[in-house]
Amino acid sequence: MPHPNSDIAPTGMHLTVRHLTRYAYEGQTLESFNDLRLRPVSDPLQRCASYTLRVEPEAPIKTHYDFYQNRVDHFEIHVPHDRLEIESFAEVETRPDTRGAVPVGLGLESLNDRSIDENYFEFVVESKYVPINVAIWREAVDVLGGPVTDLWADAVKLGRHVYQSFVYDPDWTHVHTDAVSALRDRRGVCQDYAHVMIAFCRSQGIPARYVSGYFYNGKVEDENEASHAWMEVFLPHYGWKAWDPTHDREVDTRYIKLANGRDYSDIKPVSGRFWGKSTQKMEVIVQIRKMS
Repeated sequence: MPHPNSDIAPTGMHLTVRHLTRYAYEGQTLESFNDLRLRPVSDPLQRCASYTLRVEPEAPIKTHYDFYQNRVDHFEIHVPHDRLEIESFAEVETRPDTRGAVPVGLGLESLNDRSIDENYFEFVVESKYVPINVAIWREAVDVLGGPVTDLWADAVKLGRHVYQSFVYDPDWTHVHTDAVSALRDRRGVCQDYAHVMIAFCRSQGIPARYVSGYFYNGKVEDENEASHAWMEVFLPHYGWKAWDPTHDREVDTRYIKLANGRDYSDIKPVSGRFWGKSTQKMEVIVQIRKMS
């Protein structure tokens, strides 16, 4: 969804999210193993007021936290089944960022401050869907016109370049498209926009990570939506600051964050595997609504 209904961000919102994933198996499925990253985070910018999860066939759910401290709900089904439904429902209160203005003039040297306790090193190197080649590095250098002088301002410049040079096309790419392929074709969806912006940033030494979640755009009742993705830049002594290259703007209170990682492979909302001689068809329904 490249064009939101409004660029005016509310001061805070009370939102509900319903996320339903259905799998229909053709053939015999003996057992399946599943990981879910569907519970919205609670942090200074949002609070998950309630969360429920339903899986059918029913199965015990075990919760743990992954390497990036994302909540993972894991369940296994060890009996033959021909379908699987996963439905989550959450109420979230979003809040405006109260940290004040983004620091100006933070260069790459600011990342060497020994008092920084954030482990950002995973987010300045290549990852599965964010490889860095000469073409990515060269284009980032051309966009900036020189070395990085301001972590945030330069990241925004790179993100705006992605927005201006890409065509939003939901039928062009797939979930396994990496940043190199997306940049070559300059077409794709929010996942591709985020991966390319992250690749540009990392190629210049700017720490950047991938974020999964939802965006509320005021759709009417019963209209289906989709998950969303954006990115965050690390700024010393300020923290992670989010930018949405698909919409060409800072993330605000219309966004609900689920998880963060190096790229999409780290934070798939629903992932898993199954055993058996079968194929599967998947249907996803996402609905984000504003509570009065």
